[in-house]
Amino acid sequence: MENQLTPNSSIILEIRELLENARKNVAQQVNTQLLTTYWNIGRIIVEYEQQNQIRADYGKQTLKELSKELTREFGKGFSVSNIQFMRRFYQSYSIQQTVSVKLSWSHYCELLSISDENKRSFYEKESINSGWSVRELKRQIDSSLYERLLLSDGDANKEKVLSLAQRGIEINQPADIIRDPYVFEFLGVPENKPMLESDLEKALVAQIEKFLLELGRGFMFVGTQQRVTLNNTHYYVDMVFYNKILRAYVLIELKTTKLTPEAAGQLNMYLNYYAAEVNDPDDNPPIGIILCTEKDSIAAEYALGGLSNNIFASRYVLYMPDKEQLIAQVEAVLKNWHEKKDNSHD
Repeated sequence: MENQLTPNSSIILEIRELLENARKNVAQQVNTQLLTTYWNIGRIIVEYEQQNQIRADYGKQTLKELSKELTREFGKGFSVSNIQFMRRFYQSYSIQQTVSVKLSWSHYCELLSISDENKRSFYEKESINSGWSVRELKRQIDSSLYERLLLSDGDANKEKVLSLAQRGIEINQPADIIRDPYVFEFLGVPENKPMLESDLEKALVAQIEKFLLELGRGFMFVGTQQRVTLNNTHYYVDMVFYNKILRAYVLIELKTTKLTPEAAGQLNMYLNYYAAEVNDPDDNPPIGIILCTEKDSIAAEYALGGLSNNIFASRYVLYMPDKEQLIAQVEAVLKNWHEKKDNSHD
């Protein structure tokens, strides 16, 4: 009897890999050509406006006429708003080599909606570094990730702004993975609805991919309710992850109340256990994060101070934060930093 081919036959696997690679290469080539074409359309429009010294009101009319003609000849994709994006694309990336072919035109349309150059540069770098889809990029912009990172350690300054803009998120130490607050809007839980810790844990596991996106780069999910046994007594860590960049376990304790000293002590015990019993020789010391609804800075300082382990406390919210309020906080912190720096030179 002749051998029958199955979906996992070697010949099928080899041809499938060949076709998938071909599709990927074609898609990359199409994307590269599309970005180049749109960049050049933007260049032509800007140069035409400059040469003819077109005023703003005439410029709008020119784009309308251009949109009408291009749509008639080439079909969809040349709406006035899309042509405006092409124009802005060239103005924002006047050196074509600074355009990344790792991002799509849809990525750049989202990025071009951000007027602040440092903020736009940060989201561009992170989209590339983290491989965000357009939907994931939009979610991170909507959840004010940039502002949250600047405020996470309460010490935003110009150096930090420039670092995020030029390099994105650099993960060199445990503190670099912390955000405050964490945003769990993807759970769809009303803001004021009481929630048990076990229910919060189940909801996060059910949306683990979105939770991993919120946690950031390098996280791998290990499990929930991971057992820790000390003197024949069983304890359970709410959630355990492994960060492959820091090469460290990350233990998360969920609290549906404000931060308490007891939570810090309990997590410290878990970290000691992992360091002694779970870590491989190549692993770095484990990291602990307490996610709570409220965190008083003075109470957190006393609860977490003096501990040899890396333990952080961060708030979480169940809704998108007020973007304008976060931006105002960043501006206030930066203004205060500038004033301090100016006074130090007096």
